[in-house]
Amino acid sequence: MNDLQLDEFKRDENAAMVLLVDDQAMIGEAVRRGLSNEENIDFHFCSDPHQAIAHAIRIKPTVILQDLVMPGLDGLSLVREYRNHPATRDIPIIVLSTKEDPMIKSAAFAAGANDYLVKLPDNIELVARIRYHSRSYMMLLQRDAAYRALRVSQQQLLDTNLVLQRLMNSDGLTGLSNRRHFDEYLELEWRRAMRDQSQLSLLMIDVDYFKSYNDNYGHLEGDEALRKVATAIREACSRPSDLPARYGGEEFALVLPGTSPGGARLMAEKLRQSVVALKIPHTTPDGGESLTISIGVSTFTPQQGGDSRQLISAADKGLYLAKHNGRNRVGVE
Repeated sequence: MNDLQLDEFKRDENAAMVLLVDDQAMIGEAVRRGLSNEENIDFHFCSDPHQAIAHAIRIKPTVILQDLVMPGLDGLSLVREYRNHPATRDIPIIVLSTKEDPMIKSAAFAAGANDYLVKLPDNIELVARIRYHSRSYMMLLQRDAAYRALRVSQQQLLDTNLVLQRLMNSDGLTGLSNRRHFDEYLELEWRRAMRDQSQLSLLMIDVDYFKSYNDNYGHLEGDEALRKVATAIREACSRPSDLPARYGGEEFALVLPGTSPGGARLMAEKLRQSVVALKIPHTTPDGGESLTISIGVSTFTPQQGGDSRQLISAADKGLYLAKHNGRNRVGVE
């Protein structure tokens, strides 16, 4: 049933769409006449049981009246076919039989029928059962629609929360992780490395002569330069576990879980070269022509009693060596 039909039925809980499947045209006519004066009951007739499911998919009935005995196809088999098809499996089925037989009734219910009537039933009873089953089916559809809407709302809320979480963890200028997230992540990876007795590396990255850059080019150009450096750092990350962050001002950090000293040194050197390749103009005090970075590298296998600040301290010492030795280089303590 489409949304328009669902809305229409919501306005009148007694509305029904009936499909009668019976090989006898006179039965179809008798049922049609019995329902013709009933308000908000639409009637459809299918005389070919082999077309019943296709017919049901097309008109989307709220109740199916199913003859039990038809030439060429057993009515119970057709009931099972309805139940096995995703488009008709939940539609109420009222089986029409010529016999009031408990064994036949039991077989009909076992096949998936919702109700059983001996044809032709009293019109008042038939209308009452049609409306009852149709109303139950419409409530089922409305409940399912409400569940779907709830799932969509829950997913939207989850997506919104993820966006908010990313915003909380991100530096507004560069889009990298902010200092708070860096501190949390480094502590998390320190504990993981201590459990696994694996190596944890850290790069501390500083833009050379950045104060001079701001003085010469202005703070807007300075912000743009930081964004370009941040992009280079982000692109240097090859694994989801690598965390690039803005540590503060013109200083950045890169957490590298499971990385050896040699691997961290290689990553640092590639990153240094990638920033040089950006060719960001910069007239530095030492006569350089482009913006550069200096990088300090440290690697620890954390031990009980240790602290992640040891990793930061060692990387800071490496950064000091890089600065002291002329900048635009990698230093290791």
